[in-house]
Amino acid sequence: MAAPAYPAWVTRWVSGQWRNKKRPPALRPPRTLALADKVANRREQSTEATCITEMSVMMACWKQNDFNDAPCAEEIRTFYDCVAKAEKERKNQNEDTLSSRGNLPSSKVNKLLKRFPQITHYV
Repeated sequence: MAAPAYPAWVTRWVSGQWRNKKRPPALRPPRTLALADKVANRREQSTEATCITEMSVMMACWKQNDFNDAPCAEEIRTFYDCVAKAEKERKNQNEDTLSSRGNLPSSKVNKLLKRFPQITHYV
């Protein structure tokens, strides 16, 4: 198997020869690379609305029956069951778990940063 053929500039760049045989400038950060002590408190994006279909069916039933609850008892019960189920699922989600995007909430990140502070100097 033959080695791949690279352009001449790639070879010079890899070997450190760059612009009249000078190395490219070293990048130096203006500050030490360390994590901050805390992150900004960001509002968590709300999840999608739940039970929209059940609520629409219930309101359509109310409109057909001049906003009388008696004929729409089944639709109302279905809507309340859906709301109770959604609340139960929301409470079961633990704060320690990652969100659907895979990110920790800012409150959890701040707790971890307090627990494991950055060492900025050595004794």
